[in-house]
Amino acid sequence: MRLSLLPAALACLMAFPVAAAEERMNAESFERYTTGRTLSFSFEGVPFGIEQYLPGRRVLWAFLGNECQEGVWYEREGMICFIYDTNPDEQCWHFYRGEAGLRATFVGPDGPGTELYEVERSGKPLICEGPDVGV
Repeated sequence: MRLSLLPAALACLMAFPVAAAEERMNAESFERYTTGRTLSFSFEGVPFGIEQYLPGRRVLWAFLGNECQEGVWYEREGMICFIYDTNPDEQCWHFYRGEAGLRATFVGPDGPGTELYEVERSGKPLICEGPDVGV
């Protein structure tokens, strides 16, 4: 009787597509994927921000509609962490690479939180508008 359940169980599993495997990135894989690129991210399907990854683990980040912030990134305890000139508080993330691009999960004091998804990848630089442009 148990053997007769096996084909039914396998048929049920095959009816649902298996989620694409994601690879959790370390510093080396993150650096290879990002350096020289500008990535746009969304949060819950809404455009969130854009970041340009420069040589030497430097970055330019801008929330949509805001000024750019210069920063650096580094690996700490398996996380990719950022510090920006305008905010000295470390912001750490787990980055996963899948078929659709990157997924980033914020790692705060209360555990994993906000998830961002890569929606666009470009080799073009981030255009930073400063304060008082056109004044």
